Amino acid sequence: MQINSYDTMKIALIGYGRMGHAVEEIACERGHTIVSIIDLDNQADFDSPQFLSADVAIEFSQPQSAFSNYRKCFERNMPVVAGTTGWLAHWDEVKNLCTEGNRTFFYASNYSLGVNIFFALNKYLAKIMNRFPSYNVRIEETHHIHKLDAPSGTAITLANHILENIDRKKQWAESLNPSDTDLQILAHREGEVPGAHEIIYESDADTIRIQHSAKNRKGLALGAVLAAEFVKGKKGFLNMNDMLDF
Repeated sequence: MQINSYDTMKIALIGYGRMGHAVEEIACERGHTIVSIIDLDNQADFDSPQFLSADVAIEFSQPQSAFSNYRKCFERNMPVVAGTTGWLAHWDEVKNLCTEGNRTFFYASNYSLGVNIFFALNKYLAKIMNRFPSYNVRIEETHHIHKLDAPSGTAITLANHILENIDRKKQWAESLNPSDTDLQILAHREGEVPGAHEIIYESDADTIRIQHSAKNRKGLALGAVLAAEFVKGKKGFLNMNDMLDF
């Protein structure tokens, strides 16, 4: 993909917490203009001329408000880059609203380019480890104490990729005493950790680990802005695989 060739855009931000501020900084660095910022206290601004002038909305809000935000964007024919996790119970509804209405919706459980490289590595390793049943596998993830969902969307994505490729694992579970067919996810919430994810394969003989640790939120913000640049002129239900073409 080309990350240096793009047209400048007018961007609306939905949600103005830590990630909203990080996205604003990266977007402005890349020459884009933030024309509207919508948070909990100004929901009427979905109908403002400023919001409606945007080329795309980048949404990092709260799990309980995300689905409503997506509907409001679809109703106004506004392309959405969605960064909130924890709303996946509405997945089918959002997908249907997008495809049936010929809307534009881009979703990633994690927008970091490094994490998406890690996703590809995780899938490749899982295909190999399917041949070696002496290794058990688990996921450990750590995030800051302000993160509302656990396990994280990133951990669930990693788990689903493992389940797709390792026949002996049937479902993920948060149990401290998982069954042989459970893929255990241990979710930790500590301090101000931006995000760390580790895949651990363990046998009686040795341990294999792969890990991604975020240093800050800049990688997530850059990925979201790149996604906003990518969706310009496109329709449909899009994701990082479409953008990165792994």
